[in-house]
Amino acid sequence: MAQIDFYHLQKQTLEAVLPKLLEKAYGTGKKIKVKIGNPERVEFINSILWTYEDESFLPHGSKKDGSAEDQPIWLTSGEDNPNSAEFLFLVDGADISAEEETSFERVFNIFDGNDATAVDHARKMWKDLKTKGHQLRYWQQEDNGRWKQAA
Repeated sequence: MAQIDFYHLQKQTLEAVLPKLLEKAYGTGKKIKVKIGNPERVEFINSILWTYEDESFLPHGSKKDGSAEDQPIWLTSGEDNPNSAEFLFLVDGADISAEEETSFERVFNIFDGNDATAVDHARKMWKDLKTKGHQLRYWQQEDNGRWKQAA
């Protein structure tokens, strides 16, 4: 079963947090899939990852870029996993399928704590995954922006 981490955004936006979390995940040498709940936001997230910091580089791509199997980080709104990713990031309310629950080593669900719909969605997902026996962890941001695992 996958280890599933819930990241509760309260102090920063997804656009500020996602690149940093992806940098850490990419540093493990694992391939990554970012599943975006809104298909219209795939290319927006793609552009954020190219421009978030002048000194940083995260190799990634989407359907528009092609060569999916060669992309260390694949951005999609679909169920596909063409780069054979081991890590799955869920953003913008993306759901996790039953197949995804078991086919990834780790899952990172990043949700906006300032959006009641997103919080409700995350709570429902947590309850569902807990009843299935997954190892779940919950992370909150401290005032300095660092992540702290809540008990």
